[in-house]
Amino acid sequence: MTARDWERRLYATAHPFAYPLLRAAARRGPIVRVPGVGVVVNDASLARGILMDGEAFRKDGPGSPGELWTPVLGPSVLLNMEGEAHRVLRRRLADLFVPSYTEALCARVLEESLARLTGRLRDGADVDLVDAARVLSGAVIGEVIGLDTRTEAAYRDLFEQGERIVSMVSLRTRRLSPSQVRRARAVLDPLGDIAAKAYVAGDESTVMGRMRTLGLSEDEARGAAGAFFLTGTETVATLLPRLIALLADHGQLPRVAASGGAELLDRAIDEAMRVTTPTPVMLRSVHRRVVVGGVAVRPGERVLIATHNCCRALGPFDLDRPHPPELRRLWFGAGPHFCLGYPLAMAQIRLVARTLLAAGPLTITSRAAARRVLIPTYRHLFVRAGRGTA
Repeated sequence: MTARDWERRLYATAHPFAYPLLRAAARRGPIVRVPGVGVVVNDASLARGILMDGEAFRKDGPGSPGELWTPVLGPSVLLNMEGEAHRVLRRRLADLFVPSYTEALCARVLEESLARLTGRLRDGADVDLVDAARVLSGAVIGEVIGLDTRTEAAYRDLFEQGERIVSMVSLRTRRLSPSQVRRARAVLDPLGDIAAKAYVAGDESTVMGRMRTLGLSEDEARGAAGAFFLTGTETVATLLPRLIALLADHGQLPRVAASGGAELLDRAIDEAMRVTTPTPVMLRSVHRRVVVGGVAVRPGERVLIATHNCCRALGPFDLDRPHPPELRRLWFGAGPHFCLGYPLAMAQIRLVARTLLAAGPLTITSRAAARRVLIPTYRHLFVRAGRGTA
């Protein structure tokens, strides 16, 4: 296997049955009805149009994310809301993750961990970027929900708790079983209590305190904290090792490291996200009859936006190829449901990536693909600063 085959291997290892079916659907055209799955959309323009239309395509009907997550998170989180209630909550949260706040938060929370990471690399140690990314991601989400314990062991445990919930979901899951809901609630309820405590304290320097200032109720703040916990940890933690691997495998690590500016790094992050597609599929429930790409979809049908197919249609990893408008950050959604945590994710990824690139040149010394995960990732990916064998 060549280095450039690793991304395909990650997907095939994580989803040995669903992934070949997903890619087979891409070969059948821009939109296709698949029995037992729903209407599968493989085209970025069609996908963006669906995501922008919150009236015909909703997140709160049969087969939608709401059906999956409402039993776990409650009825009032952005993941499962539509219409005026969604718009009101979204407006309240609009100023929660402004870039200046997220950059300062990540710099403060990650300072010590990044210093230790840099020290290990400069000492010549082999560093597992998968473990490092989990610790760093756990530290940020721990800060968001108001976690008191600030140790690497606590951050690993926090990440693993989220991973246990997310691993219950596959690309074909429509809803969680009662036992799965109980297991998820056993994790999320104590975290909700921690978030509620931070909310009641009302410290405006904290995320939960900011939610209170922005007018959210305690229940809304608890739900938001749970949603950020489930969606924010794995997205960042899985992307960071894959970003470094993609740059290394395509000979672009020295170029991005030497650039010294934000523009090329941001382009590298966007291109890595396109290839890795942290949200491989997105779900919507059809609310009224509409024709999409020549296919009539009916109320009650399930639409599966194959984000991975939409993104990979542009071709292999290429830092110099611009993204067309319809594809721009499609992996974070579009329209009224564009990811609220995007600034926080980007602030963390930029900071960690800059730290790793500054410690280089990095060489991959060992890696393996992870099994039984929702978002494809490495089980481990060891790097060393200095020259070596990839």
